[in-house]
Amino acid sequence: MNETDHRPIADSKIPDSRAPAGEAQKFSALSQSLKQDPPRETRSPLQEHLAGYQVVASVSGGKDSAAAALYLRELGIEHRRVFLDTGWEHPATYEYLRGELTRVLGRIEEIRGPLSMVELVLLKGMFPSRRRRFCTEQLKILPMRRYLSALGGEALNVVGIRAEESKARSLLPEWEWSEAVDCDVWRPLIAWSLDDVIAIHKRHGLKPNPLYLLGANRVGCWPCIFARKAEIRLMADIDPGRIAELRELEHRVTAQAAARYQEKGETLQYHRGWFQAPLGESGEPWPIDQVVTWSRTARGGRQLELFAPSDGDAGCMRWGLCETDAAETPHLVVSIKR
Repeated sequence: MNETDHRPIADSKIPDSRAPAGEAQKFSALSQSLKQDPPRETRSPLQEHLAGYQVVASVSGGKDSAAAALYLRELGIEHRRVFLDTGWEHPATYEYLRGELTRVLGRIEEIRGPLSMVELVLLKGMFPSRRRRFCTEQLKILPMRRYLSALGGEALNVVGIRAEESKARSLLPEWEWSEAVDCDVWRPLIAWSLDDVIAIHKRHGLKPNPLYLLGANRVGCWPCIFARKAEIRLMADIDPGRIAELRELEHRVTAQAAARYQEKGETLQYHRGWFQAPLGESGEPWPIDQVVTWSRTARGGRQLELFAPSDGDAGCMRWGLCETDAAETPHLVVSIKR
């Protein structure tokens, strides 16, 4: 679609989560018809229907949440922007949120639960896992629920999730009621591609989080317990300080677990670690140094890659900041502070 192409907007109401499926489909068609259109001078049907909502966009410092907020601007939808601070992001993400992202988007409110990630882990004496994802509940869901409740009235949480990111996300609807945060959730970018996300950044002159330019595919928690192999390797390469923090945290949690076992007259059988054993041999956690070593191995996890590929150039080229092949282009220098 070019910038002068204005498609008609269907007369559709925002669907209630309990309304027939056809209502949600109509809303999806309405929002998709607006994709990449510039703001209209007159109030659009979508603006009219959202007028009764307190629209809150979740902003993480990542590309998709930033694109969602920019899209709301293009649609002329007034909204708040909220960052849920877990205390576990990379310093570059905090700097980006409070600098470049605020410069382009405007004010971003930072909300935080009573505990940070590290404090929560030490309080519980264990790490979050696939079965016990207490980090999501305590650090994100509950603080957001409290924030939305304090606003008063009907809230609408806008999140920048895209279907192509994963199979699980491809199954999510564009619009649904969330019991977790007790409000409607809108995913306006659900059908967007990565190219769409990069394009809207460029239209508004928003630079990406510098971690992307170093090759990161996601930014969020640094690291997430679900971090991929390449993400762990990248973290070890560019942020050895976080590896050291994880090593110390694992020692402290392991000591807590050992003390609990001793009180019961038992002996702790294995080390406590942030990551589960990636090779799936026993399901026991691996110490962070063992995980880092594994992250540098070839496919199969048993042969060390002495010259593992760097993702930095791919990140640079993905965002259109390199015009030639990596071999012919000087490396982009990105300042990462800790």
